[in-house]
Amino acid sequence: MSTGLRSLWQDRSEVYMMKLATGVDLIEIARIEEVISRHGKHYLERIYTPAELEQCGKRTESLAGRFAAKEAAAKALGSGIGDVAWQEVEILGDEQNAPKLTLHGAAKQKAEELGLVTWSVSISHSQSHSVAVVVAIG
Repeated sequence: MSTGLRSLWQDRSEVYMMKLATGVDLIEIARIEEVISRHGKHYLERIYTPAELEQCGKRTESLAGRFAAKEAAAKALGSGIGDVAWQEVEILGDEQNAPKLTLHGAAKQKAEELGLVTWSVSISHSQSHSVAVVVAIG
């Protein structure tokens, strides 16, 4: 095998050894509206960080999208919500309002243990549903 091909094969081997984790979640926006109407501030402050609440305002579809993203991130960590707290997964919009995922506390520790260092999140919604996909590599 020529040196160039050997080098290419070694580069490919390294790519194949990378870790990849994914999570997806779909939620009915009406479900979030119902929980907010029943539990109000208590629910909002248990699930969302102050910065998330500030960015979302009262836009339920944005809150539902972030809820789905938090669930999807927990699935990517292989733990689900319970091993990590809701507020340990934070979804904020960047300067173009694209969602960015930041992990805190036990969620961050779990990601480090798994070797997951780069995260991407995509959120979308229709009139009735919000969906989020999270991908992590390491």
